[in-house]
Amino acid sequence: MSDESRPHRTAAVIPAAGRGVRLGPGAPKALRALGGTPMLVHAVRAMARSRAVSVVVVVAPPAEATEVRHLLDEHPLSDRTEILVVPGGDTRQESVRAGLDALPADVTSVLIHDAARPLVPVDTVDAVVEAVRDGAPAVVPALPLADTVKEVEPGRPGEPEPVLGTPERSRLRAVQTPQGFDLKTLRHAHETIAVAGATDDAGLVERTGVTVVVVPGHEEAFKVTRPLDLVLAEAVLARRRATDAY
Repeated sequence: MSDESRPHRTAAVIPAAGRGVRLGPGAPKALRALGGTPMLVHAVRAMARSRAVSVVVVVAPPAEATEVRHLLDEHPLSDRTEILVVPGGDTRQESVRAGLDALPADVTSVLIHDAARPLVPVDTVDAVVEAVRDGAPAVVPALPLADTVKEVEPGRPGEPEPVLGTPERSRLRAVQTPQGFDLKTLRHAHETIAVAGATDDAGLVERTGVTVVVVPGHEEAFKVTRPLDLVLAEAVLARRRATDAY
């Protein structure tokens, strides 16, 4: 069967092996509670809500892989979505590779989603999936920037930094997840490009010369990184539960 005639099957990989030091000491960031439920569970549910996603691979901290499996088993998820848990590596790129290696053989496209973006709406997930299925090899959801951005010469913390330039704000976007890819395209990027501290899979694909396209993101797909983000996420979740029987 040719690639063109193969049925589309989309999977999601959630790298959740990081510690999340900016949220302070304690459990890994992905296991922090949001509305009484770990953020990771919210992120898995966000992927599973898309009818296009048939399998979700969670890449867990190696020491907590069994705990994460039990955690997901304790929370109701869609029966039509297969949930796999695999141990991660020392870097995010290694963890994503571990997730890709665990995908079923018939998967043709993949979403890479941050566990720390627990509230991404299903419409955003579906928009990314649709763009990949329509032929885009790499897709990212993104939002225009509300603030003017300055390029600076980095200095010591707390010291004034000289401005080098002001990029045209209308050409800039703040990238979110899930990022969507033709699976062969993403695998090729991970096999050929190695970037220390890489946090953006679309950036790896760009380095191979493949064009990445942007679809509209959503303001509720923000990343929970600092304590204030957690307060905002709690407020969004409370509103959803009050209005949508979330």
